[in-house]
Amino acid sequence: MRWQSSAIRIAYNMLASARKHSCECKLKQNKQGKEIYEKLRRLFPLLPTRYIPSAIIKASQYPKDRPLVFGGKTLFEKLCKNHLLASSRMRPCGCKQGKQREKLKQKWKERRQGTLISIGTGNGIEKGNRLLRFEKLNDELNLRITTGKREFIYAKVLREPSNERDKWNTFLRLLYQGWKTKEYFSYTVELKLRDGEIYGGVSFEYPEPEVWLTREYGVIGIDTNASPMHLAIAEVSSNGNLISYQSISLHELIGLSKNKKKYQEWLIAHKVIKIAKEKGKAIAIEELNKVKKGYRGDGKAKLRKRLHNWNFKSLLLKIERLAKLNGIEVIKVNPAYTSIIGSLKYAPQFGLNKDIASAYVIGRRSLGFKEKAPKNYLKLLSDKEYIEYALCSYEEKEELKEKLEKETNQYKQNAIKSELKEVSQAKVMILRRFQSLQSEPGRGKGADGRNSDSRYDVWRVLKVAFLFPVLGESFTRDFSPLKRMLVQGM
Repeated sequence: MRWQSSAIRIAYNMLASARKHSCECKLKQNKQGKEIYEKLRRLFPLLPTRYIPSAIIKASQYPKDRPLVFGGKTLFEKLCKNHLLASSRMRPCGCKQGKQREKLKQKWKERRQGTLISIGTGNGIEKGNRLLRFEKLNDELNLRITTGKREFIYAKVLREPSNERDKWNTFLRLLYQGWKTKEYFSYTVELKLRDGEIYGGVSFEYPEPEVWLTREYGVIGIDTNASPMHLAIAEVSSNGNLISYQSISLHELIGLSKNKKKYQEWLIAHKVIKIAKEKGKAIAIEELNKVKKGYRGDGKAKLRKRLHNWNFKSLLLKIERLAKLNGIEVIKVNPAYTSIIGSLKYAPQFGLNKDIASAYVIGRRSLGFKEKAPKNYLKLLSDKEYIEYALCSYEEKEELKEKLEKETNQYKQNAIKSELKEVSQAKVMILRRFQSLQSEPGRGKGADGRNSDSRYDVWRVLKVAFLFPVLGESFTRDFSPLKRMLVQGM
């Protein structure tokens, strides 16, 4: 464990250093991998060589864009202090302080030096894993741990399934089936030292069933939201019609620890899968590459805190994983403008809130439907009187400048500046796009005169032309006043 843990740290440092000073080309990566392998072989001659590739793979899994403290940053910072923190009521004596420090030091060493991992392969020679392999000995399940050439330790496995749905049952079934048929599957075993005891973790690829629930029967569109924190779910038929909708609250995730939050996310993912099965529909989700979480000093502390405390992508990945295990098709769509289209088109039309309307747009987009701007909206944008009214509405927002001058709080000033910038951009957009919106949407150009995705560009202009001038505020959840404009025009 000590040897491989040290090898992981050295490999990590070499990978991090190479990332800073070299380009990401395949040839250099292969050469770099060989250099790391040869160096680790020289540094750890007594470590079985097949543990070295696993150490390199383990090191590559850690993030290299920020400093990493092996053994735990929190524990390391406590050990760096002269005196451990104690309660104000009771101050421990020097003897107790020393014992407490020794316990923390032992805990930190175990986390830093107590790792042994072996990446498995599914070929017949290695039988799933060459170095850390499960075998049957005296009718009991044992883990054979390789410590040298033809040198092994057999450790009895004490793990028992907790319930019928426990993944350990699946692993045992695949394991016994492999022994019987001689068709082995790969599994990775990682051992960790905790409080003087050895704990093991097993990861394996679950054989995914064939997809039986496809978009042919319609989809369940899912939209993630931070304010309020919930999942908006819309059931969409195969011809693009809205059948039903509901939402799942996520407020119970606020303030939970990392492990408890993961557990709750899995429970929520199971709820979504249950809904998909009951409705007989595939699942459509947003393809979130990066979620904007704001920046310090933007004047939106509450929203920023929510976005930092909850990872949208984590929950969507769990839903996707469970769906695949249940044979349900998952369609990922580009989330661009789904909120705007839902708010302006379907929220007033069906009396929905903007989140359900956005989920509906996600569902329709996954089925291949394209959203055209309503004709009555485009007529209003071509009306000179309405454009003048919209511009006057934004002129009234000039009062924000006075508010900015009176405000003394720097963070609140940043929020007002951000709103002023949005007002200025809205005015420019309406003026520049007025002429182009009189033509067909497919022939428009961007605000700077260059070609752009005019289908989305139209929706951007619709947003600034209707949201504040008609609804009276930049953020709202009630879009019913737009229904008259959507149906009648004026």
